[in-house]
Parts: sequence; structure tokens; C-alpha cells
Amino acid sequence: MRRAFIVIAVLLLLAAGAFRLSKATTFQLFGEIVPRVDTDKRVVALTFDDGPSPEVREVLATLAEKNVKATFFLIGVQISENPEDAKAIVAAGHQVGNHSWQHDRMVLKSQAFIAREIEETDKQIRKAGYQGEIEFRAPFGKKLVGLPWYLSQHHRRHITWDVAPDSAPPGDGHTDRIIASVLAETKPGSIILLHPQYKNRAATRAAVAPIIDGLRARGFTFLTIEQLLALRK
Repeated sequence: MRRAFIVIAVLLLLAAGAFRLSKATTFQLFGEIVPRVDTDKRVVALTFDDGPSPEVREVLATLAEKNVKATFFLIGVQISENPEDAKAIVAAGHQVGNHSWQHDRMVLKSQAFIAREIEETDKQIRKAGYQGEIEFRAPFGKKLVGLPWYLSQHHRRHITWDVAPDSAPPGDGHTDRIIASVLAETKPGSIILLHPQYKNRAATRAAVAPIIDGLRARGFTFLTIEQLLALRK
């Protein structure tokens, strides 16, 4: 009985450890993970996950008005369904990253599944006209063994974040809280994650302009992920 209890306890501890590892934004078992860049310069990268969807036009208009270039991590199937929105992002001069084909958690998946999710999305990004290096961000930031192994074997970084105000309470769905969270948590070299697309993300879209204004008032300059990575020591 005691032995069975010990086995169960060990398995539970292993499961808890695996869960913590899967959602960690600063560590993975293989390859390079980038949650922020270590720099003394007051620079920050504004990144947007998911889409493209028609709501991205509002975001693009805000970025154009504020003269900010951002990085959009797009979903492959969404690009295929909304190609003009993807092309609009590229035409506006923003960086485009890979956020998988169907936004499925890439944990306990085969290498063939992972390869399809990433490579088919790369193809859609190229069809949209993007010519730059394609960085990758996992759906929900989730990874365990297979995804980091694939990325390391293909010499690709995993770009995560250190500021994510609309991903969970208290900021999710509340414009003022999203703004306050970003202004409080952003540091030199931060990577900010926002989800402004889709109709139910109006609160996040409304926060984009005040976030830009607030960070600029604190002396921050906005860079793409590519530009931010170029500053690494």
C-alpha cells in the first residue's frame, strides 16, 4: 500500500513538473527561447497573436497613425481564409511570424504533426508576400519535448513574451486594466503580447493606442522582433 502511494505521489509530481515546463515562457528543454531581450535601451516589441481577421484593419490603422511597426504572429488556416488581411499586414511593413496552422496545443504531438503545423503556415506567410525571416511562437506558448526538439533541429527560435495583459484576468476584457498592466510591467527589452483580433477583442483594440502613447511618454521606442533581437549583447 505504501509503495503504491509513493508511486502515485511521484507520478503526480512528474505531471506537475511537466505542466509547469509546458507553460514556462523563459525555459525549454532544447533550442532557444526568447521572452525578452537584455538591453539598457528603452525599446520594446509590440506583438499580436492570432488572425488575421477583418478586425486587423482597425489595428493597422492605429499603428499607421502612431507610426509604429509591430510583429504579427499569424495562424496558417486564418491566412488561407483571409488572405487580403494577411497581405495588408505585409504591405504595411510589419513583421510576420508563424503561430502554427490551427492553433492547437503543440504538446505530446508527433514530429510529423509539428512539421505540418509550422511548414504549411510558412507557405501561407510567403504567399501573403512576406520576405523576411519567419519567427515562431507556439499557441498558448505551450511546449514540452517534441516542439523544442523540432525547432532546435531546424535552427528556429521560440519567441515568447514577458508582458501579456489580456491573456488572463485581471486584464482580459477590460481596456483600462490592460493599459495599466502594460505600463506597469514593461521594461527595456520587453516583448508585449496582445490579442486584438476577432470581434470579442474590442477591449484590447481600444488599448493599443493608449499603450503606445503611455510607453512613449515613458521614453520607449517600438521595434519589431527582428529589430529587438539585433540589439542582443
